[in-house]
Amino acid sequence: MENKPEKVTRPNSLKLDKILGKAFKVLDDGFVRVVDYLGTDDSIVQAARVSYGKGTKKVREDRALIRYLMRHRHSTPFEMCEIKLHVRVPMDAWRQWIRHRTANINEYSTRYSVAIDAAQKTKPSQWRLQATTNRQGSEGFIDKKLGQKFTKEESELHEKARLAYEEKIDAGIAREQARKDLPLSTYTEAYWKIDLHNLLHFLALRMEINAQFEIREYANTIGYEIVKNWVPFTWEAFLDYRRNSQELSGLEFELLKTIAKGDTEKATKQAEKMGLISYRNDKMLKNYERWEFEEKLKKFEIPVPWK
Repeated sequence: MENKPEKVTRPNSLKLDKILGKAFKVLDDGFVRVVDYLGTDDSIVQAARVSYGKGTKKVREDRALIRYLMRHRHSTPFEMCEIKLHVRVPMDAWRQWIRHRTANINEYSTRYSVAIDAAQKTKPSQWRLQATTNRQGSEGFIDKKLGQKFTKEESELHEKARLAYEEKIDAGIAREQARKDLPLSTYTEAYWKIDLHNLLHFLALRMEINAQFEIREYANTIGYEIVKNWVPFTWEAFLDYRRNSQELSGLEFELLKTIAKGDTEKATKQAEKMGLISYRNDKMLKNYERWEFEEKLKKFEIPVPWK
């Protein structure tokens, strides 16, 4: 008897189909929208069962299988799904975005077309201070009165830069040269196509509280407005095992066991031996790895033993 392959039907997401092409606003003039997609949760399950065969027969429900794959970091089945987004994003945030080199990208060309006449504006209450614990991050906000001054100056700078750009264009200067004085707050647009595995990696990094606010806004919109509707089982598993989970290094695991026993003195000495705690003139020096561990203790509602 001939073994025929099972009939193939194209999986589709009814919820995602309803928002196909809908622009979700981000920041003041940015957006994200779905242009096309391939696959759903069903595609992940189908690929996993082909790959693992009899090994997955114990996992009878699709949801349970997807959770198993996510939990054990079996990433290949998630690569069976792809999505193409159309985004409008400020150039400074876009620079961070395209560091994720696992997507196919086609960006709006300011050599071929006139630059988009939009730049991200900052409200007086939104000017952030440089972080003291993270050199590439921010924390807190400046005084609103000073913020009003900076917002006014920003608006004037945007207007002046745009007028200078348009003057060059009107004079016949090449677009590729006229664009060089535009600020990084200028919006650009792009088509961004990526598989689900790499998209989740992007979201895991860019939804983090330490990620820059602007790109975090895009990541949250993509996650909660798009991925949640596209692959709900995968999104649920992602939140449980990646977004809202907590990893411990081997060093942290050993230290946490000591803290759990209530021996704070031993835990402090252990942290010193591990290089997490060091002193200068009897003052505890900054240590980023220790700070990260302390943040984890806060999430567990466990007092920091050396404070």
